Amino acid sequence: MDQSILLWTGFNLFVLIMLALDLGVFNRKVHVVTIKEALIWTGVWIALALVFNLGIWRWMGGGPALEYLTGYLIEKSLSVDNIFVFILVFNYFRVPATYQHKVLFWGILGALVMRAIFIFAGVALIEKFHWIIYVFGGFLVFTGIRLWLEKGKEIHPEKNPLLKALRRLVPVTEGYEGSKFWVRRDSRIWATPLMLVLLVIETTDLVFAVDSIPAILAITRNEFIVYTSNVFAILGLRSLYFALAGAMRLFHYLHYGLAAILVLVGMKMLISDLWHVPVVLALGLVLLILSGSITASLIWPLPKDVQPQVKAEDKADQK
Repeated sequence: MDQSILLWTGFNLFVLIMLALDLGVFNRKVHVVTIKEALIWTGVWIALALVFNLGIWRWMGGGPALEYLTGYLIEKSLSVDNIFVFILVFNYFRVPATYQHKVLFWGILGALVMRAIFIFAGVALIEKFHWIIYVFGGFLVFTGIRLWLEKGKEIHPEKNPLLKALRRLVPVTEGYEGSKFWVRRDSRIWATPLMLVLLVIETTDLVFAVDSIPAILAITRNEFIVYTSNVFAILGLRSLYFALAGAMRLFHYLHYGLAAILVLVGMKMLISDLWHVPVVLALGLVLLILSGSITASLIWPLPKDVQPQVKAEDKADQK
């Protein structure tokens, strides 16, 4: 028990320190994140995740270490789908590049809290109601098939109920007020469009969590492994966005790979009582699917005059 408390406390303290350094030191001044800076931080987060994986192997053994690595790869690959949505949201609201880092920082901070709640709730449900594992498995298979058949991504922020509620509760400024989410005018609190963007980012991550948490629960039900692999995947998402945002059209077959991974982990859940799929086999299949979809994208690139099918409709109604 004491060791478990020490692990949880130490890891969360590490996360808080890294977030404080990120916002208070390295990104204290609002600026446009360059590709070079994004690539460096992407490498840093991946290196930290792998070093942590070695720590798990040292203190918890090879089995948990393999589960962590598999879960991290699954969460990392699924998080790439978030990048498509981030691009759409920022384009829809015409967010200046200078402010995008701040939105993603607070959006990811909120995502960490939501993921923690989902993880503990998911593990508790499976332990108390074993049959729910079939619900999760079927849902993942359905989601994977739907993603495979998806022709293009669309966002409709004007239909977001939380956005509608915020607009009813407080007035919204016409334009951006620097990097501020809230401003005071005429003794009233006004929301800025940047606050609307943050709200959309948070709600879309909530939707993604519904897919990603059951996916990693198909690999392990160890809360610490599930939580830490999720956290490292999310913490590196912001820098990965700035590194890949301009090159997402290069990976136009990646969503087929993500769909296949969802179907794979869903089937692993559905047949878990008949056959326990070894984690090393699941890891190998995930790596094979990811490398295959990326390789296919590079071998058969989109024609230069063809853009990925993504849509952000009704821009006139964004304010």
